[in-house]
Order: sequence, then C-alpha cells, then structure tokens
Amino acid sequence: MLKSMTGFGKATIKTEDKAINIEIRSLNSKQLDVNIRSASIFREKEIEIKTLISKQLIRGKIDFSIQFDNIGKSTPTNIDKDAFVNYFNQLTQIGKELNIDVSEQTFQNILRFPEVIKADNQELTDKEWFIIKDAITEALNNINTFRKQEGEALEIDFNNRINTIISLQKEVEALEKQRIDKIKTRIKANLDEFIDTKNIDTNRFEQELIYYLEKLDITEEKVRLTNHCKYFIETLNVEGAQGKKLGFISQEIGREINTMGSKANDTDIQHIVIKMKDELEKIKEQVLNIL
Repeated sequence: MLKSMTGFGKATIKTEDKAINIEIRSLNSKQLDVNIRSASIFREKEIEIKTLISKQLIRGKIDFSIQFDNIGKSTPTNIDKDAFVNYFNQLTQIGKELNIDVSEQTFQNILRFPEVIKADNQELTDKEWFIIKDAITEALNNINTFRKQEGEALEIDFNNRINTIISLQKEVEALEKQRIDKIKTRIKANLDEFIDTKNIDTNRFEQELIYYLEKLDITEEKVRLTNHCKYFIETLNVEGAQGKKLGFISQEIGREINTMGSKANDTDIQHIVIKMKDELEKIKEQVLNIL
C-alpha cells in the first residue's frame, strides 16, 4: 500500500492549566527534514519530538508546531526589556527609512512579538509531557491516515497510466508488420529509381535488408517494457516505502520507450510513443510524492 509524503495532522489537548495545540504538515523531500516550531517551554523536548516523528514519518519535509495558551489561574509575567528595546529600535529605523512615524500603537504591537512577554516559572511537568506525547502520537496517526488516503488515490492513478502504456504498446505491435512492409517498399523503390534492377544481386539485397531491419527491430524493447510495467504494478502492492524504487522503475520504462521511438522509423508509431511518454511523465511527477 502506497503512502504519499503530503499530509496534515493535528491534535488539541488540555492539561490543568494549558490548552496545547499540535500541528504537523509534510511535503515531499529526498530525505527526512524536520522543522520544529515550539514555545520555549517545549525546547528541551525537541530531540525527543524529532525521534517520535522520524519513527513514524520516515521521509519528507516535516513542519511540526506545538504551542499553548494558559488557562485557569493566571501566570505571573514579565516584559523582557532588552527584547522590547531591540524590536523598538529596529521599527524606529525602518520608520525613518520609509518616512513613517512610530505611534503608540507600535508599543502595543511590540508586546505581541515573540519572547517580549515571558511567563515566570513556566516548566513542563512529567505528567504534562506524558499527556503531550500521547497527543503527538495522535497527530502523527492523523497525518499517516492522510498520507495513506493520498497514496490510495495515487495508486489508482498509477495503475491507470501504466495500463494505458501497455495498451499503447499493443497498438505499436499492430502497426509493426505494416511498418516493415513500408520500409521494404521504400528501400526497393529507391533502388529501382537509381539502379538498374539487372545489376542487383537479389540474394545480397535480401541479406542487407535483413541486416538493416534487425537494427530497427523493437522486440527486445517491447519485452523489457512489458516486464518493467508488470514490475511497477507489483511494487505498488508491496508494503513499506517504495517511492525511490518506483522512481528507478519508471526510469527504466522511459529508457525502453525512448529506444522504441528512436528505432520506430514510422510516423504512426512515433505518435503512439509520444502518448506513452506523456503518461510516463505524469507518473514521474507523482512518484516524487510517494514515500
């Protein structure tokens, strides 16, 4: 069963004095790339959070956010003067450059900036962390469910496109005999136009013609293409992260389609090859999203 690397999951919990909101977003990436945005109270737990994420999500660009609001009894707070002054100086400088006055509203806005207002004695208890870990697991389960749903949709699309490529290959096979007859007729016509048929060694001509047609033969390409398409579909049904493997198989499919097109020497077959390439390009684009 395929999984997409695109997903979203969230969980919200309440402890005795906090309302905690957890959100996880993921996009495709070659490796696991975790970015954590958290309030300072959770900073010491970031390594443990990354471990929980890496065990569940394996690969992708992950944005993890954990924030909280105090509820219940009020928590003593202080204004960080250094942070406030730093923000104020920067805004004043920008105001001078843009010819904008710093108003009283600016002071109110600065109070909302990160790390300006700090709560006293904000510590995470073991009991709270135990509850939060369960919430993180819930959010991870939610994003995995999302990824599975996306993967199921992609699997249907892949099956349809691979079956389209197989059907197009059958159209090529139907044109092959006609293609060989066209080539023979064209070569014979050129010889008749420029060389007196009395001077042609018929046996030698047949040998050279067979040698030439062997170079244009696409039987091996068809066999390999069929096998690669079959292997692609089999891999769709294998458990685990199959994205990279599907990418390699699609490259091999492309190699056989390209060779078939270069050997075709026939306009009708080349038109079919273009359709096959179009289907394959869409597969390659979506394979990048597979875990």
